[in-house]
Amino acid sequence: MTEFRPGRFQILPTIIKNLLIINVLIFFAQYVFSKAGFSLEDYFALHTFQSPLFKPWQFLTHMFMHGSLEHIFFNMFALWMFGSILENVWGPKRFLTFYLISGFGAALLHMIVLYFNAQGMLTDYHSVNSANDAMAFLTKYPPERQFRTDDLTTILNTTLQDHLNEATLGASGAVFGCLAAFGYLFPNTYIYLYFFLPIKAKWFVIGYAALELYSAVQNSAGDNVAHFAHLGGALAGFLMVYFWNKTNKKTFY
Repeated sequence: MTEFRPGRFQILPTIIKNLLIINVLIFFAQYVFSKAGFSLEDYFALHTFQSPLFKPWQFLTHMFMHGSLEHIFFNMFALWMFGSILENVWGPKRFLTFYLISGFGAALLHMIVLYFNAQGMLTDYHSVNSANDAMAFLTKYPPERQFRTDDLTTILNTTLQDHLNEATLGASGAVFGCLAAFGYLFPNTYIYLYFFLPIKAKWFVIGYAALELYSAVQNSAGDNVAHFAHLGGALAGFLMVYFWNKTNKKTFY
């Protein structure tokens, strides 16, 4: 059987319910603290190893933070949509393990990419020896703020720190792990794009992963989506469900 047909199905199983509550509460805390002039993202969102803001616990805490109402809504909707089915099939303990490892896998691949990007930027920064070099650096790494000074050294140093201190946050990586697992376990179950267009889960997952890979390689200016984190979460989720089912290939839904 290659289509999911629920038996005793909980609409809101335990882990999914608690993840939704935790994410919403933390998002509210982010809003409250930001109004007070304090950034939780500096301490709990994920930062590259070269950033002075990096802390080891961010590999976990970044999964529970979001950048906007739209960001948290779509992540939580996808988590409920795909994660609730997986938790019903696996049970709460296995699902929570799967969710966290998918998130860690997403963070790990993203951090590797961030590390090499930051090393390239630092190399370019240390190669600046003239005003022309500084302008070339600022063209390659555009400033993220408006400056009220013409001092190139200040602009250069501030721009470098701004890029190094960029925060990565969101449950997207772990959610992509859930999506990959759903597509692997229930390949012929239909997903309705925009609640209208039906597409089988396996083609949806493959197509979405291909789009993320293309976007990651393109690395378009102004694109602040962590595509490699999505791919890392999907890869970690796929590998886990593959090995969990390696000796049980005939029981796919």
